[in-house]
Amino acid sequence: MSTDTDTDTDTGTGSGTGTGTATDDTGTRTRTGAPRRRRRGAERRPRFAIAVTAVFFALLYLPVGVVVLFSFNSQKSLTVLDGVSLRWYEALLHDEVLLDSLGMSLRVSLVAMAGSLVLGVALALGLVRSRSRLGSFAGLIMLVPLITPEIVTGVAAMLLFKGLGITLSTTTVMLAEITFSISYVTVILRSRIAALNPEVEEAAMDLGATRGQALRLVTLPALLPSILASAVLIFALVFDDFVLAYFTTGVDPQPLSVRIYSAIRFGVQPTINAVGTLMLVGSIGLIVLALAIPRLFGRKGGLDLLSGK
Repeated sequence: MSTDTDTDTDTGTGSGTGTGTATDDTGTRTRTGAPRRRRRGAERRPRFAIAVTAVFFALLYLPVGVVVLFSFNSQKSLTVLDGVSLRWYEALLHDEVLLDSLGMSLRVSLVAMAGSLVLGVALALGLVRSRSRLGSFAGLIMLVPLITPEIVTGVAAMLLFKGLGITLSTTTVMLAEITFSISYVTVILRSRIAALNPEVEEAAMDLGATRGQALRLVTLPALLPSILASAVLIFALVFDDFVLAYFTTGVDPQPLSVRIYSAIRFGVQPTINAVGTLMLVGSIGLIVLALAIPRLFGRKGGLDLLSGK
């Protein structure tokens, strides 16, 4: 007598967990059910977050796009686009008031950039190399302008100049912008200086270099990428600054941001759209320059430049 016994090798669990096993053509069992569903859920795109992000960028850049679009309008209308023309850019080239303001903004930005770099580099070196409690306290004080509302700084600068009997002019704007920009330079350079190995300077002095030569030939070249990053940042901040320039400028000439504000109080002219477009192009150019600088020094990343790393 022979007994045939058939054994079912395929098993499954039906306890309500939704998991089980399946056998493919090669006899290999694969798990199906909840793990795969959980994996698909994890890979699902967050539609709500994408929608919120899209709305945010639309509200942020749509007005800028409208300004750029109507700067090429052939008519004076700011609501109806009727043809494409460079009429308002040509009008800008013949507007001596706006050109004078543009030249003043460029001069103030360059002077503020140079002055804040010189003072900021020296201050950052002093704060990092100082080991006294006064140096630590001064380092904390340098953070105050970064968190103080700019309108407070502007009013304080105006009251200071008025109290000293100094007439508001281009010089007062430059002094105020330099004072305000030193903190940015110091904060950027402090992290970079702290990361430098002091033994490099000591080795240079052991080889016969003076402390000044070691600073000029060793330390400053190592800080050059961070110094250039600070220069780009300060130039962009000062050129676009309005609050501080508004409280410290004189009657004429005025910085471009203050001049634009004075002009739009009596109605927006299409020439203002052309000015805004040129300022936007200049800002994008500065960003591209900031991202390209690390490549010149053999670095891979461009965004680390603004952090001074």
